[in-house]
Amino acid sequence: MQNFVRESHVPKTSKIRIYADVDLSVDSVAELNAEQSHYLLTVMRLQSGDKLLVFNNRDGEFDCTLTPKNKKSALLKINSKTRDFECVPDIWLMFAPLKKDRTDFVVEKATELGASRIVPVITRFTISDKIKIERWQAQTIEAAEQSRRVDLPLISEPIALNKLLTNWDSNRQLYFMDETGAGTDIASTFATSQAPAAILVGPEGGFSEEELVLLRSKSYAHSVSLGKRILRAETAVVAALSCFQAICGDWKKE
Repeated sequence: MQNFVRESHVPKTSKIRIYADVDLSVDSVAELNAEQSHYLLTVMRLQSGDKLLVFNNRDGEFDCTLTPKNKKSALLKINSKTRDFECVPDIWLMFAPLKKDRTDFVVEKATELGASRIVPVITRFTISDKIKIERWQAQTIEAAEQSRRVDLPLISEPIALNKLLTNWDSNRQLYFMDETGAGTDIASTFATSQAPAAILVGPEGGFSEEELVLLRSKSYAHSVSLGKRILRAETAVVAALSCFQAICGDWKKE
C-alpha cells in the first residue's frame, strides 16, 4: 500500500506519527520510501536524530529515530515498541458513495471511529459511482496516523446491493439504517449486538421500496431507526458507528 504526502495537523510540540509499510522490530533499521522521506525531511523539516512514532499495520507502534541517508532518502532506527498491534472490533461500514467531499468525510470518520472494513455499495439511488480505491486507502492512512489507530481498515471494491446480499455470510449481523422510521431504535438494537457485524447506510435518496423489501426479507438484516429527524447520509454514518462503539464496541471499558 502506498503512502501519500499530506498536510500535517500535528502541533510542532507533538511527536510526528506515520504509517510505513516496512518491517519494524526493536534495534533494527528500516528505509523509508521517497514520498515518506520527502514528507519528513522537506515538509516537516525533521533533522538527523529527531524522534517519531511509526506503525505498519502488523507489528504495532514504535519509537524511532530519523537518519537522513541523502537528500531524498531517510532511515529509521527502531528504538522501542510503544504499543502492541491490535485490531478494532470486526464492524464493517457499508455505504452508498456520495459526492466527493462527503465521501472523503465518511472514509475519514469511519477510520477514526474504528470500522474494520469500508465497503462502497451501489444502490438504486446512489449518486456517485466514481470510486477511487487508492484515494480511499490514502485517506485511511492519514486518519489512522492522526487518530493513533495501529491498524488500517480494509477497503473493498464497490458492489451492488443485491449481489452483496446474495453472497452474505449470515454469521455477520447486518444493521441497515431505515429512514422510514420503521426500524427498532438504535440503542435497543445494539444493546444485544456484538461483532462481527455490519452497518449499512443508504444514499441521500434513501433505499428504494424494492431494496427495503429485500433487506427486510433477510433473517440476518435488522432495520434500525436513528430517530425522528432525517439525517444526511454522512451524519448517519457517524451516528451509527458512534452508537455501536459506545454500546457494544471498543468504547466500553472491560
